[in-house]
Amino acid sequence: MNMSKTKRKEKKKNSKYMTVFINGKQKRVKRPELIDGMDIDTFIQNNADPIWLHQNEMWEYMPAENDMVANGMTANDMAANDIDENDIDEIPF
Repeated sequence: MNMSKTKRKEKKKNSKYMTVFINGKQKRVKRPELIDGMDIDTFIQNNADPIWLHQNEMWEYMPAENDMVANGMTANDMAANDIDENDIDEIPF
């Protein structure tokens, strides 16, 4: 009976920690947290929308203008909706 408790403790310990080599010596470090088999940063990049990223101040993960072009949106398309053709011919000042 005592042996099974030891095995359970060892299994639990192995699930939380992993062994790595640092400077030629074995060290036990905590395993990285995973969501659906992906690390947290990759999961956020794949699943978060721009509003959530902005609310959580994760601007480094915001899609760039190149990503908007790949999705069929361009800065010119967005700006074209705001400008009339008549305004282009007028002097701006």
